[in-house]
Amino acid sequence: MPRILFVKTSSLGDVVHNCPAVTDVARCLPQTEIDWLVEESFADVVALHPAVRRVIPVALRRWRRALWKPTAWLEVVALRRTLRAQAYDAVIDTQGLVKSALFCALASGAKHGMDRASAREPLAARAYDVRHAIARGQHAVERNRQLTSAALGYALPPACDYGLHGSADTQDARRVVLLTMSSRNDKLWPEERWSALGRALAERGLDCALPWGSAIERARCERLAAKIPGARVLPAMTLGELAQTLRGARAVAGVDTGLSHLAVALGVPAVGIYCATDPALTGLYGSPRLRNLGGVGMAPATARVLAALEEWL
Repeated sequence: MPRILFVKTSSLGDVVHNCPAVTDVARCLPQTEIDWLVEESFADVVALHPAVRRVIPVALRRWRRALWKPTAWLEVVALRRTLRAQAYDAVIDTQGLVKSALFCALASGAKHGMDRASAREPLAARAYDVRHAIARGQHAVERNRQLTSAALGYALPPACDYGLHGSADTQDARRVVLLTMSSRNDKLWPEERWSALGRALAERGLDCALPWGSAIERARCERLAAKIPGARVLPAMTLGELAQTLRGARAVAGVDTGLSHLAVALGVPAVGIYCATDPALTGLYGSPRLRNLGGVGMAPATARVLAALEEWL
């Protein structure tokens, strides 16, 4: 039985964008066993895909903060042993970074990745046994799918499917999730526009839910909730719990953050709010029930976001 290993460690959006490639393999080569090496904080998301046999967590972010601790090095040695213990027919690095290429090199099997002209970091291509030319200027989802189909030799299916099927623990037809947080300040949407959007949704009988992941993000959500009738700041949640919350929502509005991509992958209607990045390359993708608004230096107006949401409310 063929066995392959995907190497896509981070970030959350990148991990979500790799899920359609997994679905393609499962459909085109159904006997293939699929493993995935991923940053430990995103392991819950990978585990949502039913075609992934084994999630192999890596803790690069944590190890970087503890290079002087013997326990960190023991974990590195254990990871190398795990990767060497399994003979893979193909190891596919869809991330194209030096760090992912180093992990790819640790695994046992033919290494596939993008060539120098295609990879995000050209130096990464030196770690691969087989290098594939994948055109730039395409959405990240399609680049992942094309690399995987080239590595394994199947015809690329016409449709993109994230494969994260399932149902929410609870459905709330009145809940709209507002994803206000991002790893970069220039991606944030002004708070006055969030509060205006939330008030407009409340006037339509909808409840706004505000998740957060840090103390700064929680403080922002609390400020917004104080201005939006009926809004609720959610408790601290794991990614798995957040996935269930998103799955049960009526709709989602979010800035350029991995959770917005996860909402689309889960089949939830979503509006992406872009203020500092180009949605053509990494915007919300692969669903008829999504809208990308804004772009570099073009934060969308509240009225545009509300109008897009109203298509599904």
